[in-house]
Amino acid sequence: MFNFKIHKELTCIAEGDGYFYARVGAMVASKGQFKAEKVLLGTNKNKGMLGSLAGLAARKLTGENISLMKVEGSGEYYMAHQAHHVSVITLKKGQSLGVEGENLLAYTETCEYTVKMMASGMASQKGLFTSNLKANSEGAQVVVTTNGNPIILETPCVVDPDAVICWTGPQPSFKADVSWKTFLGQSSGESYFMEFNTPGEVVIVQPYERMGGVSLSID
Repeated sequence: MFNFKIHKELTCIAEGDGYFYARVGAMVASKGQFKAEKVLLGTNKNKGMLGSLAGLAARKLTGENISLMKVEGSGEYYMAHQAHHVSVITLKKGQSLGVEGENLLAYTETCEYTVKMMASGMASQKGLFTSNLKANSEGAQVVVTTNGNPIILETPCVVDPDAVICWTGPQPSFKADVSWKTFLGQSSGESYFMEFNTPGEVVIVQPYERMGGVSLSID
């Protein structure tokens, strides 16, 4: 089994043997024997052919069709993405992690990958859907990237949907703070939020807002 660890903030090292899943093109170096092949249908081997095809269709229709590869072998496998910072999240059995597809770098084979609808996405550049990883055993790991040093918050909290990277636990609720000032262009510009109300969970955001979202004003 592989274990993920951070190397100098911008790189993740996968150490061990067996296999794991990673974003296509994530590898920057390796020591040992590895082979990687692109995943065509999906990474959930227990879903069968029909389940895999349904998962592929869902990913393509929702825009969460992440190009993944299965990495198999033993040794040390170094991964990075555009000099972004990396974070490793370790999940308990049955715990789930919602993550923006563009920020997913790698995960262990003990994670089940699906796509879920998120109504609060209507105010975000990322749309109505997000990727979800559920741990099928203790010690499952997920690696995510952030543009800048990650900001790690314990719930309850409220975050900007264009800055959020991932969260553990239930899906957030959508909160809008819209008034007549919003339509006159006199608001703060922070009118849409993701609200996490379940105590004891974790949310990671980045100090960078994706371009897009909703802008309401009258010139």
